Amino acid sequence: MRDYTKIKAFQIADALVLEVYQITKYFPKDEIYGLSSQLRRAVISVCCNIVEGCYRSSEKEFFRYLEISFASLKESHYQFELAYRLGYIELKSFNACQNKFEAAEKVLFSLIKGLHNK
Repeated sequence: MRDYTKIKAFQIADALVLEVYQITKYFPKDEIYGLSSQLRRAVISVCCNIVEGCYRSSEKEFFRYLEISFASLKESHYQFELAYRLGYIELKSFNACQNKFEAAEKVLFSLIKGLHNK
């Protein structure tokens, strides 16, 4: 079994989840069941899939869950950018999270690529 807390991609994504939850508190009330909920679920899915993959029995399954996690990361990144374009996120918060999204994508992609090349 792998310790997900030691995986850098998980650490970055976990910090991103906390930040996204703080930011979405201030979304318009009519988005509570829309973009706010969708963004929260997508970003939390990034971490959940890394965790689930860590407890799978084979490298192949771990790899598959990392790919799912990466897809959720890209999905949530798009939703985050959309929320910014809709005016739901201030520039300072956007820039801080944007850097985290990009870091998470880079680290997770490198992990996936490394496993793929094994």
